[in-house]
Amino acid sequence: MSIIDAIILGIIQGLTEFLPVSSSGHIEIGQALLGTESLKENEQLLSVVLHAATALSTMWVFRKDIGEIIKGLFQPAWNEEWQFAVKVIISMIPAAIVGLFFDEILETLFEGQLKLVGAMLFITGALLFLADRAKNTNKEVSFWHAVIIGLAQAIAILPGISRSGATISTSVLLGIDREKAARFSFLMVVPLILGKMSKDVLDGKFQMTEELALPLVAGFMAAFFTGLIACLWMIQLVKHSKLSWFAIYCFIVGTIAFVYG
Repeated sequence: MSIIDAIILGIIQGLTEFLPVSSSGHIEIGQALLGTESLKENEQLLSVVLHAATALSTMWVFRKDIGEIIKGLFQPAWNEEWQFAVKVIISMIPAAIVGLFFDEILETLFEGQLKLVGAMLFITGALLFLADRAKNTNKEVSFWHAVIIGLAQAIAILPGISRSGATISTSVLLGIDREKAARFSFLMVVPLILGKMSKDVLDGKFQMTEELALPLVAGFMAAFFTGLIACLWMIQLVKHSKLSWFAIYCFIVGTIAFVYG
């Protein structure tokens, strides 16, 4: 894996983790286009590093929110912070179950399945179109909403289904305030990413070598800084109902991936 390859994939991960176009789908497309064997050999390690970068960028953007939540958890009362934390835990359960019990099956879907990626990108595009046309979006995230959004996140494990696109679109279609939908969508994934990273480390998938150190650091930095930009941009796009352009993009890239596959 070269430094340039790692930077390219880092930029793809950083942008598409937050923009509603499927990071996993674009990473698959990027690896197919770059076409080097070393990328496939180190795919799991690269995935851990790039996801760590985007998790860190999320935590930086929402550092004040996270600080308030942590502070609130030290209060004995059943306050807003405790309720938010419980909602995040509830939303994680479906994806955690899928990840724990269907991990090997899921891994087969991330092996150059470009036709699957293309088909799932069409589903992502359709969700974005529907969400942009949703009305009366002024609700808070309820516990029941957290369950439904969590199911959307579990489905978004499939390559080509955008996690942010699926969770934000589902939230908006449920009538949740757009800005709060984006906030919940981005914060709910942080513990899930950290949990997945911990599992991969314990499974021995995170095996650094001196040869890979520099490319992985370069990829991490590329994903982190592009993730910061994409996260802030996405919050504004959701607030102003500008998701239809990404729907069109998903349809175009989905068609290319399907044909190329």
